Amino acid sequence: MHRFFVEPEAIARNTVTIIGPQARQMEEVLRLRPGDSIIVLDNSGWQYEVEIADLDEARATGTVKGKSLVTTEPQTKITVFQGLLKGERFEYVLQKGTELGVVGFVPVVCERCVVGQIREASSGKWQRWQRIVAEAAEQSERGKLPMLRPAVMFQQACENVRGFSVLAWEREQAVGLRNTLRHRLQQAPKGKKPGRLFSLNLFVGPEGGFTPEEVQRARGYGIVPVSLGPRILRADTATIVATTAIMYELGDLGD
Repeated sequence: MHRFFVEPEAIARNTVTIIGPQARQMEEVLRLRPGDSIIVLDNSGWQYEVEIADLDEARATGTVKGKSLVTTEPQTKITVFQGLLKGERFEYVLQKGTELGVVGFVPVVCERCVVGQIREASSGKWQRWQRIVAEAAEQSERGKLPMLRPAVMFQQACENVRGFSVLAWEREQAVGLRNTLRHRLQQAPKGKKPGRLFSLNLFVGPEGGFTPEEVQRARGYGIVPVSLGPRILRADTATIVATTAIMYELGDLGD
């Protein structure tokens, strides 16, 4: 069944009301009709099976037939701090990161970002980016929408980040991502069992990567620079590779 994220107020008791572009998509693109069933999500982690009662290009209404908890959200919550990239590359990170299970994206203005990329982050692109995230979450059967935060300067990102954080750097040779994760898993907080990592922040640079000065600054805030292997990856590729490797290592891609 087709899936749609809606605002919580769209669900009132056993009735769901969908208006605007989503209703038009249902009627004109997906060719849904009264009697068809869809899945509606309110970004709470619950999903609702809804039977369409009435539908036109402006409005759809339906009746809730069942409610269940979505079980596809990852155990480890990864937030990606992504150095700003050219439009299509940044959108690729948003789309594929959402499919993999990233819970949050923070665009970061780094020393090697260019003016055009910074302008995009403060322009009308925001609504487009949010739409890309929502469509990817629906396609991949997520239960919650990843949070897309406003762009921040690299210094500010380092200052405000909380929890375990790694930074992918192509010039790091001594410290690898896998060993860093395994070492962290062995360091359980007081009173908790080892072998579980609840959240992780992943920093990936823009085209050209982080400067040595930025890496040194990140170290000062406890962010661990790690290698993703001997080959140099594009910035957008690095984000997807690192996210996948983390998910696999922590068991979020299945046994």
